[in-house]
Amino acid sequence: MEPFTIATGTMDHAQNTFIRVHTDAGFYGVGECSAFPMIVGETQDTCLVMAKEFAKLWKGQDALDIEARLSQLHSFTAGNTTIKSAFDMALYDIAAKHAGQPLWKYLGGKPKVVETDITVGIASPEVMAERALKFHEQGANYLKVKLGKGAKEDVERIRRIRAAVGQDMLIRIDANQGWSFEDAVYALQALGEYNIEFCEQPMRTWFDDRLPELMLLSPVKIMADESVYNYYDALKQLKTGSCHYINIKMSKSGGIHEAKKIHDAAAQYGVPCMMGGMLESRIALSAKLHFVYFSPNIRFYDMDTCMLGHLQDPCVGGVNYDGFFLKMPDAIGIGADADDDFLEHCEYFKG
Repeated sequence: MEPFTIATGTMDHAQNTFIRVHTDAGFYGVGECSAFPMIVGETQDTCLVMAKEFAKLWKGQDALDIEARLSQLHSFTAGNTTIKSAFDMALYDIAAKHAGQPLWKYLGGKPKVVETDITVGIASPEVMAERALKFHEQGANYLKVKLGKGAKEDVERIRRIRAAVGQDMLIRIDANQGWSFEDAVYALQALGEYNIEFCEQPMRTWFDDRLPELMLLSPVKIMADESVYNYYDALKQLKTGSCHYINIKMSKSGGIHEAKKIHDAAAQYGVPCMMGGMLESRIALSAKLHFVYFSPNIRFYDMDTCMLGHLQDPCVGGVNYDGFFLKMPDAIGIGADADDDFLEHCEYFKG
């Protein structure tokens, strides 16, 4: 893919893993995950190693008992949420296919209008302003701007971008843990005049105890991202009043099952959520859109992964973009699969 830079590093390729879980009913479920080592601590290689171990655990087991199958994975190893999310996804695909329904319908949801933001990676203020203007001219209404590489220059980045796109475009910012507490206070107070919708993860997670203090000092609302991997992380944030919003990602939560727990906990506290992601293809993106359809507390959509420079599309079927809107065909299960011609050129393992 085209190189993409955030505060913690640059990615020039997507480290994705695709799985198929076969059943004796004659069909299989698909799962995909995207390793992002700078955030989750997993690589494509670690995902492949764990996937081989997970495959052994599920042979001869009931694929429809989702909670039991996921408990097997959690009992086998802690963490490894990225590859767990692929196995979780495959189970939900199987369950919906067994029921003969699209996944969103199987889960009791309904389609809705989903318009994604579009992300500007870190570069010089001039280059970022040019990219933002290009997206504005293409019809984007929501802009997500990556920051976290020097608080003063970050303020200049937003000043240039706001001047380029005008006042109507909504701007979200994401520091990806790049600021210290002092830098976060400076940057957010300086950015208050630029009509910023919210700031994702301003500081490293080990400064979570200072988030309530930051919220009092910041004119910009705070969204927890890397501070919330699972339901228990969410509860800590919610009970301590440490965020206005939560970003849900399958690679952090371990999949749909845990993501729904985070979603429901946030809803109980009146904290809206965003659907985010790593560098997934349209396969996992399709599963995320199904999740959005049955998750009413998801109010923000950061689902532009496949628009950010993927040079190959390995997916058949699945979600498509209509401009910045996501459209899902009416197909059973997740409705997406990997192109077998694409897979012929990939490293392959049979468990």
